[in-house]
Amino acid sequence: QVQLVESGGGLVQAGGSLRLSCVASGLTFSFFSMGWFRQAPGKEREFVAIIARNGASTKYAEPVKGRFTISRDNAKKTVYLQMNSLKPEDTAVYFCAADRTILTAPLYTQDDEYDYWGQGTQVTVSS
Repeated sequence: QVQLVESGGGLVQAGGSLRLSCVASGLTFSFFSMGWFRQAPGKEREFVAIIARNGASTKYAEPVKGRFTISRDNAKKTVYLQMNSLKPEDTAVYFCAADRTILTAPLYTQDDEYDYWGQGTQVTVSS
């Protein structure tokens, strides 16, 4: 049974930092691109960042470029999202997702491309 479990969310002041983690089990982690998405109250889920199977390439949504960094440790089956210079508009539930793909595939930002999802972790940024 595949599980993705996020952690690291919480309440932080604007300008602060958080590091989210997502631990995977029940799958061959290195076969999956890993993405982070978020959903704010009353809004649709949106793409945040993605990292390739081997960590060699990444892609970010424009609102988080230069502030967020995605990384992964295939030995630990874990993907991370380092979030710096947080803003109140970053407040959302953050989800990690796994996309079974070949090494040369593009990095997909559409959520319907992803095969597995975690339950999410709440991030709240106060002004």
